[in-house]
Amino acid sequence: SRVGEDWIFLILLGLLMALMNFFVCLCVCVCAAQKWMYGGLDSNMLLQYIAWVTYPVVLITFSAGFTQILAPQAVGSGIPEMKTILRGVVLKEYLTFKTFVAKVIGLTCALGSGMPLGKEGPFVHVASLCAALLSKFMAPLFGGIYMNELRNTEMLSAACAVGVGCCFAAPIGGVLFSIEVTSTFFAVRNYWRGFFAATFSAFIFRVLAVWNQEEETITALFKTRFRLDFPFDLQELPAFAILGIACGFGGALFVYLNRLIVECMRKQKTINNPSLPVRRLVYPALVTLLISTLTFPPGFGQFMAGQLTQHESLVALFDNRTWCRHGVAEEFDYVSHHHHAWKHPQVNVFITLVLFIVMKFWMSAVATTMPVPCGAFMPVFLIGAAFGRLVGEIMATMFPDGIHADGSVYPIVPGGYAVVGAAALSGAVTHTVSTAVIVFELTGQISHILPVMIAVILANAVAQSLQPSLYDSIIRIKKLPYLPELGMGHHEKYNIRVEDIMVRDVRYITLTSCYRDLQEMLVTAQLKTLALVESRDSMILLGSIERLQLQSLLSLQLSRLRRLEYLRQLAQDNGGRDRPASRTTDSTPSSPCARVNSSSNALCSAFRCVIVPSSFSLQVAEWEEQQLDEPVDFKNCKIDPAPFQLVEQTSLHKTHTIFSLLGLDHAYVTSMGRLVGVVSLKELRKAIEGSVTVTGVKVRPPLASFRDNGNNANVSEVTELHKLCIRHRGLSLPREPNPPDVEDQDL
Repeated sequence: SRVGEDWIFLILLGLLMALMNFFVCLCVCVCAAQKWMYGGLDSNMLLQYIAWVTYPVVLITFSAGFTQILAPQAVGSGIPEMKTILRGVVLKEYLTFKTFVAKVIGLTCALGSGMPLGKEGPFVHVASLCAALLSKFMAPLFGGIYMNELRNTEMLSAACAVGVGCCFAAPIGGVLFSIEVTSTFFAVRNYWRGFFAATFSAFIFRVLAVWNQEEETITALFKTRFRLDFPFDLQELPAFAILGIACGFGGALFVYLNRLIVECMRKQKTINNPSLPVRRLVYPALVTLLISTLTFPPGFGQFMAGQLTQHESLVALFDNRTWCRHGVAEEFDYVSHHHHAWKHPQVNVFITLVLFIVMKFWMSAVATTMPVPCGAFMPVFLIGAAFGRLVGEIMATMFPDGIHADGSVYPIVPGGYAVVGAAALSGAVTHTVSTAVIVFELTGQISHILPVMIAVILANAVAQSLQPSLYDSIIRIKKLPYLPELGMGHHEKYNIRVEDIMVRDVRYITLTSCYRDLQEMLVTAQLKTLALVESRDSMILLGSIERLQLQSLLSLQLSRLRRLEYLRQLAQDNGGRDRPASRTTDSTPSSPCARVNSSSNALCSAFRCVIVPSSFSLQVAEWEEQQLDEPVDFKNCKIDPAPFQLVEQTSLHKTHTIFSLLGLDHAYVTSMGRLVGVVSLKELRKAIEGSVTVTGVKVRPPLASFRDNGNNANVSEVTELHKLCIRHRGLSLPREPNPPDVEDQDL
């Protein structure tokens, strides 16, 4: 039955995303009235400029303002946040209906403005929002299984694949791309879910295009017509390799430039002043005004095909016919306006392509920093295609008659270089290899599979050695909980062990702790869980207790009912019988105050729940002190008897793998059962990034790599371990009153 429920859920998810993509595309076409207004005012250049500039400024400003007011969480791509959520971190308001509305409307306006923005990243977030909302809708129909945390994670993984697959009508590449950018370790059981939902969504989206008479049949979005008998010569492979290496450097530069712009803007207190939210609209308005002015067709835009949209530019760049010969702009033998935009009477096509690449590069890096829902994949994809086209045109100029092989002449195909460049640069920016599969599905041809794979792999190798991926860079900028990858340049980290990075000053409680110790721990420490040890001398780790459990223990010890009982006893002892107790009961609020705030005094919080007569204040204060000095009864709380533990000799590589695979945020370090330290994401991240010099973190000794790894435990250590086992064999850990609950928790 569960498989049947999965099929229904995935079909609904794919259908919703296909309709959503089709709806957004239609709305973008309606919003893109910029060209219509520009063409209708051809008699007056000033009015043309005003229309060309004003329209995108209004749309971007509305998108930024609407998103900021309704749901600021909808700003940006969404892939970094989904990567964090799939790791197990809860981000508030990121998967709500309000965020969904802000994301869709803001994205539609941003795309309709004509700015160099993409929709691939936002659609991953939109698909995840649809999956989360659909789970809530189907929970009453199919039971609470749709509210299960593991179930939601599985469906969110499938939703990420649907978002990419639906956006490009590329289900295979979409699934692989979503796995690469959102998961460190992927559960194979979710593989079929992603493929099924992405395939169904892509199919429905292309069927809707046929139904709307945009296409005659189901075809690729950017269909190419490269020759299949001899698509490229082996002598061209060095050119493809150089193209991939250059795209690797370009991708690293794009990520660096994007991060530099964001950090500079975050330092501007004038724009980011929370008391004046209107000023936050100034930055996107100014950026849009600048980009629109530079792309104005009668102005500088005539030298960089400024009047073309991203789709029209890609159609022209993927064309298999050569644009120039011997450096002179040739007359295009076809009438398509997509190609005439690249032709200028005074400037050859090389200058046009160079200007297009340079201008679009920094424009895209700046535009993607605007506080609107937007992605960066499509602008980078377009820049890579233009750079590949430039290399292809250079090759066609160097070999005007083609490359001779076996007596046959095969002319250079610049469009093939554009495909290779698009895959390489987008792969370098996102640190993915699946962009190769995406371009195959986008173009509908697989003839250039070898050069594409070579260029993508080389671009990834260069980019990963220089900069993090664009999504990891955004995660660092937003300071989201993350764990960096042990990629290239981290070989020296294999020699680091847990004992070199762990925090030795561990906050813990013992079996003999009193309630006053709990109160002090809750006030001074902000940890989610605390270690439970046998005693301060032995430091034997018995388990861990969540902060909420400790708060409930303290609240129970100083509860309203216990205070009332004590006041009744005082009244009886003083001969007043039920008089003070009756007064207290009548004056007590109807809801019991059983909450303990870690930032305030738990004693005062519990004391305010009961109005105590002034004659009993002194006795009640003494009673409170007595209650806090009593030993803690751990039978009334849930204890995790097996928290995640590491030994001191665990390598950093193994620790990184465990944290990534299990989604941990901390792990205790023990030596023969004794608690000696704790490692959290913070220490692990600092160790990987090479900055393990903060307070509380032990720095690796310079000669630690020469430490002998082959020493086994000596006889004294083994003897002491056996003594500990014998001494604590009869030690019983406090259990919950209800045994079935304990079994369920352990399972």
